[in-house]
Amino acid sequence: MADDAQMLALRPASKAMRVGEGFVLDAWYVAALSSELKPGRMESREYLGEPVVIGRTRAGPVYALRDVCPHRAAKLSAGKVRAEADGGESVECPYHGWRFRTDGACAKIPALTADNPLDVAKVRVRTYPLVEAQGLVWIWMSSDPRFDGAPPGPPPVIPGVVGGKPKLVDHLDYDIHIDHAVLGLIDPAHGPFVHRQWWWRTGASQHEKHKAFAPSEAGFTMTRHTPSRNSKAYAILGGQPLTEITFRLPGLRWEHVRVGERQVLALSAMTPINAGKTRMNQIIWSDHPAFTALHPVIRLAARAFLRQDGRIVAAQARGLRDNPALMWMGDADQQGLWYHQLKREWNASRREARAFRNPVEETTLRWRT
Repeated sequence: MADDAQMLALRPASKAMRVGEGFVLDAWYVAALSSELKPGRMESREYLGEPVVIGRTRAGPVYALRDVCPHRAAKLSAGKVRAEADGGESVECPYHGWRFRTDGACAKIPALTADNPLDVAKVRVRTYPLVEAQGLVWIWMSSDPRFDGAPPGPPPVIPGVVGGKPKLVDHLDYDIHIDHAVLGLIDPAHGPFVHRQWWWRTGASQHEKHKAFAPSEAGFTMTRHTPSRNSKAYAILGGQPLTEITFRLPGLRWEHVRVGERQVLALSAMTPINAGKTRMNQIIWSDHPAFTALHPVIRLAARAFLRQDGRIVAAQARGLRDNPALMWMGDADQQGLWYHQLKREWNASRREARAFRNPVEETTLRWRT
């Protein structure tokens, strides 16, 4: 009989086969809006179950460190930001005053005597690559906790970030795994029930839809089309709006609307806090005058829309706690199946050190909503 070590060696590498298990790693996630990180300040966050202290130096660059001092495991974020003699900045642990630069290297261990030969710079905490672009701060979550280089590529560039600062920003934390949060994000059939209101859709407005889809980078796109007649909110844009909706791993969905030369971009970015909690970031940019003239009304409507989703998530939370098998029903659930296939292929390609192969093919889906 094989011993435990042999049995472990015979098992395939760990992979998330069921919805509600594991994360997409070696990927960029939205960590924060640029405006949330103030110069000279830091704060404690959690991403994918990792404790992270994220901040911005007084000089402007952003940084992220594992929020655990390697000496006695105290939270670095409970300490202070300190200025170093060379002009750099460090985070000081509140327990024994150990200081760590924003590149993760230790700058000071106060308890050491002057003649101690230890090179304190060899003591390090894990760093997380950050990129600041389009008003967003992206964090690279590597599958290797010792990763200390540059990610293989930049974060995605979202089309339609226009009009300066975002017109609307909202957040909501869902008490479910990111897989289930994403399924709700890309589900096309819940609108008449979850978002039933006069300015969006009513129960009597359901009809059959046909939408063309194509593979896109690490995801899929509902190709540009005229919005459905029962989606009344588009009426405030006037003209003849055309919309394109894209989903991309690990949990990004954006809708890019064009009305002549004007644009609207609605980005929904799912970032796991941990295995049981996911943050939904909702951000809208636009250079359309409606978003100035009707800003208070649009803000209230968008906030109500997101919290309607939040109430459904709350209704799901207990049922999903045991991670039950889910049912998949025809074209209305195909986007959810694609997500699961994309995630599985992403993890397999990383595990096998090969190129990612998008499993989505061009097709037209049909459903009633």
